[in-house]
Amino acid sequence: MKAVWRSGSSYWLAAALFCCAWVALCWPWLSGAVTIPFDAKAHFQAQIQFLAQALHSGQSPFWTHNVFAGSPQVADPQSLIFSPAILLALFNPSPSFRAVDAYVLAHLLVGGLAMLMFFRDRNWHPAGALLAALVFAFGASAAWRVQHVGQIASFAFFGLAFWLTARMLQRASLRYGLLAGFAAGMMVLEPDQVALLGAYILIGMVVAYWLSEGWAGLRESLAPIAAACFAGIVTIAVPLLWTWLFAEATTRPAIDLVEAGRGSLHPASLLTAFVGDLFGVRDPSVEFWGPYAPDWNAKELFLSKNMGQVYLGALPFLLLIVPGLTRGWLWDRAIRPFTILFVLMVLFALGRYTPFFHLAYDYLPGVKVFRRPADATFLIGGLGAVLSGYLLHRILSEEKQGTIWRDLGIGAGAIALLIGLALLVARQAGHLGQAWLPSVTAAAWFATALALLVVLTRWRGAAAPLAASLIVTGVVAADLAANNGPNEATALAPEIYDVLRPETKNETVAVLKKLTAQPVDSPRRDRVELLGMGFEWPNAGMIHGFDHTLGYNPLRLADFSEAVGTRDSIAAPGERVFTPLFPSYRCRLADFLGLRYIATRVPIGEVDHSLRAGDLKLVAYTKDGYIYENPRALPRVMFVGGWELADFEGMKSAGKWPDADPQRVVLLDQEPEPGVPEGPVASNAEVKLKRYRNTVVEIEVTSAQAGFVVLNDIWHPWWKAELDGQEVEILKANVLFRAVQVPAGTHKIRFSFHPLEGAIAELRDRVTPPEEEGVVAEAPTHSGPSGSPATRIQPVPAEPAARPAHDMAAHDMLPPASAMSVLR
Repeated sequence: MKAVWRSGSSYWLAAALFCCAWVALCWPWLSGAVTIPFDAKAHFQAQIQFLAQALHSGQSPFWTHNVFAGSPQVADPQSLIFSPAILLALFNPSPSFRAVDAYVLAHLLVGGLAMLMFFRDRNWHPAGALLAALVFAFGASAAWRVQHVGQIASFAFFGLAFWLTARMLQRASLRYGLLAGFAAGMMVLEPDQVALLGAYILIGMVVAYWLSEGWAGLRESLAPIAAACFAGIVTIAVPLLWTWLFAEATTRPAIDLVEAGRGSLHPASLLTAFVGDLFGVRDPSVEFWGPYAPDWNAKELFLSKNMGQVYLGALPFLLLIVPGLTRGWLWDRAIRPFTILFVLMVLFALGRYTPFFHLAYDYLPGVKVFRRPADATFLIGGLGAVLSGYLLHRILSEEKQGTIWRDLGIGAGAIALLIGLALLVARQAGHLGQAWLPSVTAAAWFATALALLVVLTRWRGAAAPLAASLIVTGVVAADLAANNGPNEATALAPEIYDVLRPETKNETVAVLKKLTAQPVDSPRRDRVELLGMGFEWPNAGMIHGFDHTLGYNPLRLADFSEAVGTRDSIAAPGERVFTPLFPSYRCRLADFLGLRYIATRVPIGEVDHSLRAGDLKLVAYTKDGYIYENPRALPRVMFVGGWELADFEGMKSAGKWPDADPQRVVLLDQEPEPGVPEGPVASNAEVKLKRYRNTVVEIEVTSAQAGFVVLNDIWHPWWKAELDGQEVEILKANVLFRAVQVPAGTHKIRFSFHPLEGAIAELRDRVTPPEEEGVVAEAPTHSGPSGSPATRIQPVPAEPAARPAHDMAAHDMLPPASAMSVLR
């Protein structure tokens, strides 16, 4: 039988069967009948569409002006620039929902094939390999959290790195060391907790190999491991430098132990390992009653209902009991490290409910920057796939089977007790009626699994690999399709997200695009705000080309957020946060932003209670809601003849603007070069916005006097400016924006984005010690011609508003503003 496995034909068959199963299980999405919802659409569909449009229009995708008044896409790991999505964007200028869904699901195909290769390298039975591939791709969180695109990618690359690391150690190969390092690097390029835990599992594999092989194994592995480290560092160095610097400048706080514990997997969620739909997650006729529902009084937990699903399949779970526990095969030398790691992942996922997570939080680097221990459910599924596949291999390859009836009897009894426990929990929660059907269904699947074990142990001989692979594919795929298949958390009608199609006929989108259209050379480029239009709306500007003051992203520049008020999203009207500096839509900062149109599902007065009659003008009404105009919105580019110094941080906290005409004086936080008079100055200049691209803005100005060209895009240190081809300083203006000092005459100003050069310069500034150590320089006091300090500016009071708060709502990814945030 072993000779048949070594020939490779059985593994080709297993690979073909897995691919067929992948097509069948993914067909609802591949056919376009349903689409992956929530973050996969509201966030990642927009990211891929922006990437594709940028590439096919000859632009750089490294910066977007469509959300949050500008954001460095190159530094945002969720932009997908450094992921395989770049290939989809290169070949398709307008990736459809179905194309993006296929891209996401292809990760599961790759991860499953990596499991097949891992088993093949060990000459384990192809039916066991096939079982491992199916469970890896469609078990636990891989199926239930497919909308978490970044985590799905990390999980798939974990599968690749897992196989390649094992092959690297097994063959002491430099080549596979390089490949393993590259795969591991791709795993952490979009930093999330799945990647962090995956990295610890890879480290655990190496340590286990050293302990098993001794000094000889350690010596042989050093060179391949060095090659892997080199490849990994080369892969991640620059992107993670960008991510780190970006995250340091964002709104995210560090995650304390209590907050992290709110993302723990409740122990009752482990019941879904054998009764898949116990809590009514899949059944739309049953209201969810699990640990994260109000009935459980689980206010200390903050998870979505699908995050607690850990169903691996009846046969895999049964194998862990029979023969995994009954015969002690889980402690076999070949898989003992994975058994230990599997248990540790379960303990980690339980978070606050065991002491293990507290220890990991205190002593394992990277854990402190994540708030959801339940993300370990991805790795529970991955390691559970390896363990169950190996156990099936042993059943099918043992020459002396011995009696299995005692083991099967123990297994049947254990399953009966566990299902009884699930019913007891349901009874105590008052939901026994809702638990009967899923419990009976689970019993039927386990009865099928028991029968399957009996059949498999009796089928010996040359046909065994073919027969076993066919029957495992049929039964396990059917089980996972029935219990982990499309549901409200993973599959919704594509029509729900029509507004995210570039070709949408949505009336609101059409009106906004028409209203914001400008003639050639116009200095205007008006912004809009999509106020509580729905979960799928905030990033729509990235698809349709208009500029939104807000957006949907857990990473937002803190400077902008503190001034304007942002949360992760603006899906509901109540999520609008007003700040001291942006206390109302009738405020100076709204005008500077060029916020001209506000689309909202509710009358604007229900959100902004300080508005008076005439502050905003209703210009359109669509089936989605109202569109208001702010007639005071300023152009994107202006020429200003005078300047004054201002304390921007003080203005943000106090909400007070100097009493100065923004078209006659620009506020600066440092004194400019001589040549422009201080104080308000009337000017008459012609300003043309000649070119406005993602990473390049070109302006032409003609003025009889010196002054400042103000670009009302957010200031960022990675932008540079040229005046008539000569580099000039970009001054931070009016709290958030950019200004360039220009002499009289006709001039051309060019702003361009330089992320690599800018990041290196920023890093150098951080690590370079002061020229004179031990000398504390006094803050400079700027003064005007009269010698009076800059504080002479008399501010005018602003309307009161609530301070913005960090949005701690559940989100797929939560990178904190700390150095460790590169491992989000």
